[in-house]
Amino acid sequence: MKLFSGSLDIGITRGLVIVVAWATIAAHAQVYTPLYNYGSTAGDPLNPSPFSAISQGRDGRLYSTTAFGGASSSKVGAAYAITTSGGLSKLYDFSASAPNSPLSGLTLGTDGLFYGSSSSGGAHLVGTVFKLSDTGLYTNLWDFTGGNDQGTPEAPLVLGTDGNLYSTTEGVYSGQYGTAFKITPKGGLATPHVFKFTDGATPYGLILGLDGNFYGVTRGGGAHSVGVVFKMTRAGKVTVLHSFAGTAGNDGGIPIGGLVQANDGVIYGTTYGGGTKNWGTVFKISPTGSGYLVLHNFDRTADINDGIQPLGNLALGTDGNVYGTTGGGGHQNAGALFRVTPSGQYSTLYSFCPVSGCKDGFFPQTGMVQHTNGKFYGATESGGQTVNGGEFYSLDMGLSPFVSLVAVWGKVGSTIEVLGQGFNGTSKVKLGGSAANFTVVSDTYLTARVPDGSSGFVTVTTPGGTLTSSRKFFVTPAITTFGPTSGPVGTQVVITGKGLIQATKVTLGSKSASFVVNSDTQVTATVPAGAVTNKFSITTPGGKASSKTSFTVTP
Repeated sequence: MKLFSGSLDIGITRGLVIVVAWATIAAHAQVYTPLYNYGSTAGDPLNPSPFSAISQGRDGRLYSTTAFGGASSSKVGAAYAITTSGGLSKLYDFSASAPNSPLSGLTLGTDGLFYGSSSSGGAHLVGTVFKLSDTGLYTNLWDFTGGNDQGTPEAPLVLGTDGNLYSTTEGVYSGQYGTAFKITPKGGLATPHVFKFTDGATPYGLILGLDGNFYGVTRGGGAHSVGVVFKMTRAGKVTVLHSFAGTAGNDGGIPIGGLVQANDGVIYGTTYGGGTKNWGTVFKISPTGSGYLVLHNFDRTADINDGIQPLGNLALGTDGNVYGTTGGGGHQNAGALFRVTPSGQYSTLYSFCPVSGCKDGFFPQTGMVQHTNGKFYGATESGGQTVNGGEFYSLDMGLSPFVSLVAVWGKVGSTIEVLGQGFNGTSKVKLGGSAANFTVVSDTYLTARVPDGSSGFVTVTTPGGTLTSSRKFFVTPAITTFGPTSGPVGTQVVITGKGLIQATKVTLGSKSASFVVNSDTQVTATVPAGAVTNKFSITTPGGKASSKTSFTVTP
């Protein structure tokens, strides 16, 4: 894992914390349960490290990778699936003579396959992008070259609004500061952005924002050389939202873990360093860069239970709180789990290693994920019930089951993919209050057609009750025709299309037009003063649509 011009490699992260404090841990209402000890079976994946995304599959199992372990003699990683009760099935073994060290974890695509990257190996030895079926069928999609595409990808891939997958590379050679890349499910790769240090260096994984843009962090670069928060359009335009200043600037620094965005639009993240004790921070920021605020400075001198040096992704809970892990700190200085409320209240939920021999695991470097059963799941890098290979665990905060959407953008008539449980016998599916035609594929997976109507949360009525999606689904607007096609200022123009019911803005070129929403398929706009011949555009929560042809403004 590159940091500035130096390196903080995987081996070092396994020993970040060397000071141990022993004391009694206070009881909490939440329930931590060790479920599986990595390495307890020969050829197992071992020692889950930072970045490894854990994704829920259509079958309800959780999928990920490790950069260590596996059946090959080189022990350079494996991909696996694991049930919520801890039943592990290895899917694929990586080897030193092929793509290896898959740090990214796995991301579910709309085709039911999982996408990830290896940070090493491949045709040019600087990493690859691959896809994997739930039965372990491996397909290599791209071999990084170290050239314009750079290489050494570590971060998880994220599904974009266009159905392609996006992520970042760290760069390979001196003078390379990393890239953001896009790859199609068939393996066509493009590099929308090359980082220049001034806008960040060594970027970490992206998240898809509620506005359709991507947000991420870099571990170096920026105004103070200790990282930035950035926004990137799908076309690759990067805007620095915040340059970290480190402890000297009363700020965080070196953000390693990924961001998460709440349903109100606020973005949360962590830094590995900086803060009052240089042990890291939790922060929030708006998508415009305003409202940046350090919510918590990690500090074990003020609270012995506090974690330090967070490495993993944050998770947004269905209660609106943000959940995370720290690779060190906690009561025994073996790592901790924490929660931050929208108001900024921080609390330590669990400190690792209270059990003799650390059978609950220690050093939780990966982020947690909330399964649709309501519980959080994660992995520690070390410790375990029988061997020192790490521990897969659950954290039960008493949250109710819900449904999750594979993708959250689509046009009227497109398919919504829904993950959950108890779907057999489902009687109704709605999007934003509008009924949707649906097909129950299995008890843990169904599909629905995007109906006319509003963007909004998806609800599924099952025999066990009604389940609500954790995220809104955004209906992408489309303009098909308009008429008349010409006229003077003040002309009433009827614009037809789909997904228009939530129109918030209509423009003719650069001029805003007054309008009336007639239905989901029709908007009537008035040609505004000062308008010239140009295209109509309609903006909704689901995006922006433009007409294919121009309206001619006459005298």
